[in-house]
Amino acid sequence: MDRKTTRRPASRAAAQQEGAPVLVDTFGRTATDLRVSLTDRCNLRCSYCMPPEGLDWLPKPELLTDDEVVRLVGLGVRELGITEVRYTGGEPLLRRGLAGIVRSTAELAPRPQISLTTNGIGLARTAAPLADAGLDRVNVSLDTLDPATFRRLANRDRLPDVLSGLAAAREAGLEPVKINAVLMRGINDHEAVPLLRFCLEHGYRLRFIEQMPLDAQHGWTRENMIGADEILDRLSAGFDLAPDEAHARGSAPAETFLVDGGPETVGVIGSVTRPFCGACDRVRLTADGQIRNCLFATEESNLRDALRGGATDPEIADRWRKSVWAKRAGHGIDDPSFLQPARPMSAIGG
Repeated sequence: MDRKTTRRPASRAAAQQEGAPVLVDTFGRTATDLRVSLTDRCNLRCSYCMPPEGLDWLPKPELLTDDEVVRLVGLGVRELGITEVRYTGGEPLLRRGLAGIVRSTAELAPRPQISLTTNGIGLARTAAPLADAGLDRVNVSLDTLDPATFRRLANRDRLPDVLSGLAAAREAGLEPVKINAVLMRGINDHEAVPLLRFCLEHGYRLRFIEQMPLDAQHGWTRENMIGADEILDRLSAGFDLAPDEAHARGSAPAETFLVDGGPETVGVIGSVTRPFCGACDRVRLTADGQIRNCLFATEESNLRDALRGGATDPEIADRWRKSVWAKRAGHGIDDPSFLQPARPMSAIGG
């Protein structure tokens, strides 16, 4: 969906009445899935995200404290209808207070579903403590099974750590353990079938994600991107795929396909070529306390300064509602006026 997509607007009075326990936009979409970035730092340098030398990280005083994160997440859950919280980065395992944040989130009433998106480095030693704290499941990034290709993509020799982290997550009961993979043309695009075979053998759920224009280098081009159709063509060389009719996509980003008749499935997230903007239920909180109503938003709403300036919970909730209300119809990648966000993915959160 692009920015020209139109639907019947929701009633402003109904959507923004004082104290309304929802985050709704003018197209009638309700945000219930909160993605919270805990840091912009990462211990990998994946080429589709940042340059080998890294980036200028946010100064620590600009980051939300653990207590501030918990307060905002709690507000979203108790007052604004958030039912799922996913902690992201950068690399969230680099956040020292992660287990405490997860524990506090699990103590909220009503209790949200709690997940984590990670590169897997450090998960071998943290999976069990995070599960004990209340984490429900994890998504782990894994683009290749070849050590040399991993070094080329991530500029680090850490593939064994990721594989150990995956095994530890499964052992800790953080299931389903999901793997996210991005295929890069001429680098790992030949690994679609091996990656799926690996996941089937180990009981992981694989999802391929189209590369999106969120790299710090602004080097993304549609011509180099491997789209959903091509991903499915490559998978079909090794497996029989059929749409998973029993599980409608709904607001989920992935289209799922039965593998060799099922019950195992593989997912494809076609954020660029098969966008799900019309059913999107996500809202994002950056590590420095900015609300983003879309992954590709060019505007943000500053909750951190409001919080530190003494704003009450109702005042912060009202600012949050107004941010979501202004959400566009779609990300607009196909629109000639599309501008890549100034923040790269590592500073937004997945």
